[in-house]
Amino acid sequence: MTRTTVTELINATRIDSLLTSPGGRIVAKASSPDAKGTSYRSRLVELDGGAAVGLTRGAASVGSAALADNGATYFTAKRVGEDGAEAEDAALWGLPPRGEAAQLAARPGGFGRIEVRGSVLIAELDAHSQATDEASHAELSKARSDAKTSAVLHAGFPLRYWNTDLGPGRSVLAVAALPEDLDALAPLQGTADAEEEPGSVLDFRWALMPAGRLEDWEPSAEGDAALVTMGVSIPGQLGATELWVVDLATGAAPRRVADAEVSHSMWGGPISPDGKRALVGRESHWTPTSDLDSHTLILDLATGATTELWPGHDYWLAPAWLDDHTVVASSDDHGRGSLWIGGSADHEPRRLAGGPEDKLTFDAPKVAGGRVITTVSAIDVAPYPVAVDPASGQVTELPTPATQPAQTGTLTEVTATAEDGTVLRAWLRLPAGEGPHPLVVFAHGGPWGSWNAWTYRWNPNPFVDAGFAVLLPDPAISTGYGQAMIARGQQQLGGAPYTDILALTDATIARPDVDETRTAFAGGSYGGYMANWVAGHTGTRFACIVTHASLWDTESMGRTTDNAEWAPAMAQQYAQYSPHHYAEAIEVPMLVIHGDKDYRVPIGQGQTLWYDLLTRSATPLAEDGSTQHRFLYFPDEGHWVARRGNAELWYETFIAFLAQHTLGEGAERPSTLG
Repeated sequence: MTRTTVTELINATRIDSLLTSPGGRIVAKASSPDAKGTSYRSRLVELDGGAAVGLTRGAASVGSAALADNGATYFTAKRVGEDGAEAEDAALWGLPPRGEAAQLAARPGGFGRIEVRGSVLIAELDAHSQATDEASHAELSKARSDAKTSAVLHAGFPLRYWNTDLGPGRSVLAVAALPEDLDALAPLQGTADAEEEPGSVLDFRWALMPAGRLEDWEPSAEGDAALVTMGVSIPGQLGATELWVVDLATGAAPRRVADAEVSHSMWGGPISPDGKRALVGRESHWTPTSDLDSHTLILDLATGATTELWPGHDYWLAPAWLDDHTVVASSDDHGRGSLWIGGSADHEPRRLAGGPEDKLTFDAPKVAGGRVITTVSAIDVAPYPVAVDPASGQVTELPTPATQPAQTGTLTEVTATAEDGTVLRAWLRLPAGEGPHPLVVFAHGGPWGSWNAWTYRWNPNPFVDAGFAVLLPDPAISTGYGQAMIARGQQQLGGAPYTDILALTDATIARPDVDETRTAFAGGSYGGYMANWVAGHTGTRFACIVTHASLWDTESMGRTTDNAEWAPAMAQQYAQYSPHHYAEAIEVPMLVIHGDKDYRVPIGQGQTLWYDLLTRSATPLAEDGSTQHRFLYFPDEGHWVARRGNAELWYETFIAFLAQHTLGEGAERPSTLG
């Protein structure tokens, strides 16, 4: 491996998201390393006129953003002071079609997601729990700040979410009329790097919110209402949800349209252009007697009645309205992706683009100017934006600010047959040359997921450049193969998924260009669970194991994670399928990787695994009596290693560990590790 490969990957300009307006504007939020090269800075780039044109500049990184059809762009950003440090809270800015951005509002707690609908801007705000409007929020927030208190008094679940501590406030939706003339404001307000703190131009009015934790929201086309998903706890289900219609125009009380249920959760989605219906998700809870299952429903916002969208279709969908009667949606599809289209009353859709003859995967679609807008990627293709004709399915590349890291080697597929006769498949990235090449097997996370798209975190490129073949298997519980594939492994996390991966590994090492004597295994999250399971069940078959953000003791995991579903779901699997029961059978070196701010798989899982490796595993000691295991610890990372410098160390340490134990190379410790 050359350091250049890792550096090229993590320095590549990438598309974080796409923004659209009904009239047809398309803007990418893109990120790349800042001037110091130590962290990432995000900016907005308009994709119009055959070129990608930058909208924002300066050191301030863009947070949320929204587009108006008149060419105005609204975004949140943290001001940068003379010392180069960002402000604690994000302010709201308005950028006219020509000219400089004007600061429109600043408040304690900043701004979350924003949307523009018609002549209003809707914002998600972090509000003091006892406040009723912006004035009382500012007063109460100042009192808490002056008191130097950090305590939070909770009354519900969860306390933390992914990598964020929840509270002490609550999230509310607020509405403000947009300024009539942004150009007139810009000269008065300065830029995102200005020293002077201007006052607020917009006057935000809070909507009346239902009880619970705001998890998601979708505004209507007119901006007069929003369909909100509220997280609540009910007897028998800590992680339940309710759907409400929140009035954004008159201040009327919210109206519940879907009750909390023990058996399933509902998730609000896009509202039809006429404001009458919404596409919502219905997710059956995973329990010892039922599998997680996802369906898209059409919700009548007046009556609360639901009907299933495309009942003859068996894939999990990310949908959007093309018009009042037509829906487009993306899904995983046999290690690839498909874009679907159909009437809202159709039994099943037709494939608009993608499918088994292609290798591309489609992100969640948006609609702008009558076209379907999305990003596409593949295992060896970084995401880039496209427009899809809803009539012909023709895919047209759009201008892009993103860079395509160079690819080495080749991409092919491997197939195998599972113990129950199911046909299995995997992607295989191979280095250049005849080989035979050492192999590393990557188990995907989820557990509901698929190796079918580009990723910057578990990217094969640096490993292939270091001489490793990389196997990316889709075993039981993988998405894009129908619900039956989910059901094959949901109740036996260490059963069918494990034997499926080994079957695909066997098929791979039978190839003459792969060296079966030099293999390793790795995975993160559920893939980390699988790495731990493999470590305790395969002896010395793999030369080493790398496990990232991994589940080790599934019982303690269920009681400490932010996911209320894990404890009851794993209750009957614990005795058989918790990896920690098999610590004494671990015979090969393991690299444990975990972030302290991981609240989905808490750091205690990594700490317990580390203790058990040092006290219970059968892995022989090194000649000097020290352990061959290693723990790569990130005090400031969550479930994902997102910071630029940490990401570079992640790849370097990971690959050096593989090289040491599969190739016999000396272990090199990057100087930046201390």
